[in-house]
Amino acid sequence: MRLKKHYSSREVAALTGLSARQMRWWDQHRLTTAVIPSHRTDAGGFTERRYSPIDVYELLALAELQRRGFSVRAIRRMLDVLRERFGIRLYQAVWGGSLTLLTDDRDIYARTDRGEVFNLLRDPDQPLLVLGVDEGLRELNERGRVRKRAKPRHKAQGPRPKARHGSGPPAAGQD
Repeated sequence: MRLKKHYSSREVAALTGLSARQMRWWDQHRLTTAVIPSHRTDAGGFTERRYSPIDVYELLALAELQRRGFSVRAIRRMLDVLRERFGIRLYQAVWGGSLTLLTDDRDIYARTDRGEVFNLLRDPDQPLLVLGVDEGLRELNERGRVRKRAKPRHKAQGPRPKARHGSGPPAAGQD
């Protein structure tokens, strides 16, 4: 996908599977905000909202969480915790920043670079004690899709390949 500077509501709806009405509701309730909001024209109509590539990545992730049954209240809680507790936006977590987001379809967890795990919906200030690897957890990745976590490799198979950690989404105009 070639990145553009701005995406119309129709383009975002086609990419995310969200309806224009859903995006408008989320915008009105400040769950997400278009970079260029809709406004009245001289002819009496309204312009179409425009979204940045970062907004599109966040909407992809939010749409996937909604499809998995997370309520708007839970999604808002997650966004607030990411901003207030960790000082980041959702796209920074799904683009391989200092946090990795995981879900078991009941809760959303954040794993830090230091290996600490927090439940973002229940008690985000209390790190969890994690023993072993829970096969039920899936990682929320940059395409907004939730994928199953890879099974741990045995030492006989050699080291695990190093994960790509980007500093953010590609600049507009890059593939």
